[in-house]
Amino acid sequence: MAVKIRLSRHGRKKRAIYNIVVADSRSPRDGKFIEKLGQYNPNSTPAQIEVNDERALHWLMTGAQPTDTTRKILSVKGLMLKKHLQVGVEKGAITQDDADKKFDTWLDEKAKVREGKLAKLASDKDAAKKAVFDAERKRKEEMEAKKKEAEAALIAEAEAQEAATEEAPEAAEEASEENAGNE
Repeated sequence: MAVKIRLSRHGRKKRAIYNIVVADSRSPRDGKFIEKLGQYNPNSTPAQIEVNDERALHWLMTGAQPTDTTRKILSVKGLMLKKHLQVGVEKGAITQDDADKKFDTWLDEKAKVREGKLAKLASDKDAAKKAVFDAERKRKEEMEAKKKEAEAALIAEAEAQEAATEEAPEAAEEASEENAGNE
């Protein structure tokens, strides 16, 4: 029986969550499985991966073949490196202590890189929010400036009309006086 470590799809439409399972290669994707090893949620940023490391390593060492996606997931968690180091220990190429030290240094380096990526992601997100806020503030200031210009134009127009109406009665009085004098 060929055993595979693969993903089993769950969740709603367009929001899939995957279970990482050990299953017979002939069984359907979401069908019968031997053991559930963990869960993978690609919807969050960064993707959430939960894996039972001991059981996954056990299945890798007994010959279960991961699919391409699960191989990548297990590699991110460090299980593929752990398997590689454990095979070296079994062959006598390195000692268990050396393998553990190599794995711990790899984990430390991976954690630093991950923190850097998360910090960059957070700063990019903050920068995008700030850019949107600045654009909104600029647009609001432009709208207020246009509003003030429109108000100034209305005031100037009202003053011009008021001045014209003040001049019009005076001109009408002068015209009526001239007409009265002519008679």
